[in-house]
Amino acid sequence: MQPLGHAVPSRSNAGPRATGTRDTGPRDTGPRATGPRDTGPRDPAPSRWAYRMQRLWLTPLFRVLFRVGLPILAALLPVGAYLADSDRRAAFAAAYGDLADRFQERPEFLVTLLSIEGASPELAKAVRAKLGLKLPQSSFDLDLDRARTRARALDAVADAEVRVRSAGVLQVVITERKPVVIWRHAEGLSLLDATGHRVAGLGARADRPDLPLIAGEGADAATAEALDLLAAAQPISPRLRGLVRMGTRRWDIVLDRDQRLMLPADAPVAALERLLALDQAEDLLARDVLAVDLRSAARPVLRLAPFALSEQRRARGLTPVPETKL
Repeated sequence: MQPLGHAVPSRSNAGPRATGTRDTGPRDTGPRATGPRDTGPRDPAPSRWAYRMQRLWLTPLFRVLFRVGLPILAALLPVGAYLADSDRRAAFAAAYGDLADRFQERPEFLVTLLSIEGASPELAKAVRAKLGLKLPQSSFDLDLDRARTRARALDAVADAEVRVRSAGVLQVVITERKPVVIWRHAEGLSLLDATGHRVAGLGARADRPDLPLIAGEGADAATAEALDLLAAAQPISPRLRGLVRMGTRRWDIVLDRDQRLMLPADAPVAALERLLALDQAEDLLARDVLAVDLRSAARPVLRLAPFALSEQRRARGLTPVPETKL
């Protein structure tokens, strides 16, 4: 018989029992041995924070901020701390301004001469007055863009280039507009270039007899077409007095003897060339014709002088010849 209070180990689960031993009480609960524990092979994976830092370091922006931004910040912190005082800032600004003034006023930076190239004497004088520069002056104080804008504001200036050259010379290179026609309008006479831009005013027509004359409202906007007509009218240029813009739509060519060629609004050059070919064959413009109306290409109209019409009627027998009294 087994003593009461002791459990009988199962045969199926218990191993071989040690002989000569007996469980006499509770197990020992004293301190265990503190030697190294065998935990197996170490996990090579980094920790979560180490992994995040590695991924962050692979970012190009972070590397630039760390290698460049931090040194710059470290250098700016003392400067910011020094300039935090208003008195120090004022002293620093005064010292910097004085140094800049002394540097800009050095002789090698002074502009003492103004050179204007590519302009006539009258235009050069107008450009000098328009710029209004007070020399000598430091090149740092010159506003070249403003000077260029003021020079281009003149009617006779197509373009202007302004630059500072060595030896203290401010060079202004002018591209001058060339007048090609005289425009007669309500305010007087004006010289126009090939684009129709105003070049200058004109006191009298006799001041520029070498230039052709155009007249009428809107004639300046059609200067290019007027030049084409003048080029086509070279065979009758000795008789040409000018071109008149009619209703801002078309041109009339005025010849001597008060003859007028009324051109169409569309293809006026072609109509003028047909008329000149007819004149060369039939000597049309040498006759007593007041006007040639070419506005209708299918039906040109001739307007004869009053005495020429009477002679033509008399030649055809439409007007009786007065009897001569003996």
